[in-house]
Amino acid sequence: MTDEERLVWRRFEQLEQRVLAQGEALELSDETRALLSGGARLVTISTGDIEDALRGVSTATTLLREIGRRIRDGSLRLGKVDSQVDALRDKGDFADARKVIEDALAAEVVSHYREQLEIRLDYLATFETIFLTGQVEQDFHPWGQIRALALRVQQGQSLELRDDLRDFLRRTAPTVAISETETEESLRTVGGTEALLAMMLKRMDDGKQRLSQALHRMIRCQEAGDLEGARHQLRAVLAVEIVPQYRRMAEENLRSLDELPSAS
Repeated sequence: MTDEERLVWRRFEQLEQRVLAQGEALELSDETRALLSGGARLVTISTGDIEDALRGVSTATTLLREIGRRIRDGSLRLGKVDSQVDALRDKGDFADARKVIEDALAAEVVSHYREQLEIRLDYLATFETIFLTGQVEQDFHPWGQIRALALRVQQGQSLELRDDLRDFLRRTAPTVAISETETEESLRTVGGTEALLAMMLKRMDDGKQRLSQALHRMIRCQEAGDLEGARHQLRAVLAVEIVPQYRRMAEENLRSLDELPSAS
């Protein structure tokens, strides 16, 4: 999605909020027509249908609803795909995982979501290659490679201790707070390397779950007006989390809470 398309997307959401949620009258100014036309093109509505819809307020409002529906449907579809694909991928069922994405692509009309689904297809293909070969890829996400290699071990496949694999694990181990000494000790043997991969994967997954749950509770506290309770959720994560990425995310959210005005 280009910067111009992102701007159209944001402005469309603001228009939808004003008209459909807040009840503001839709005025077919040149600016509004251009915005509806741009939003409609983003969700693959034909030029003829756009022109017909913009002839009156009633049909333009229907167009507004249809654009919003397609955006929400695509967002829900993408979230469902991610959940299903992750579960299938982590069992080594790549064929079914690929079918889930392909089925979603067949139904998707929003160009942005189609791009995201195609990215997920490419990601899955590279992940599967690493799983099948046990060889690291230069430009693939490091944590994705850890997951693929750990799955290979879990599925009973062999792991060859080549220099490129050792170098990759030396570079990646610090991202999950594993020391150089511990890494070098593990890389002496295949068994040690397999244990290292399992530890890295566990820290990735445990930290993700811990932070996700804390953010969910934080939002609930915010909604209840309990800013101190929201801060407590993040401080609890920081008290135990050692993975740098998750610590940074918790710290950033805590700073955002600290910048909010206190309730009077």
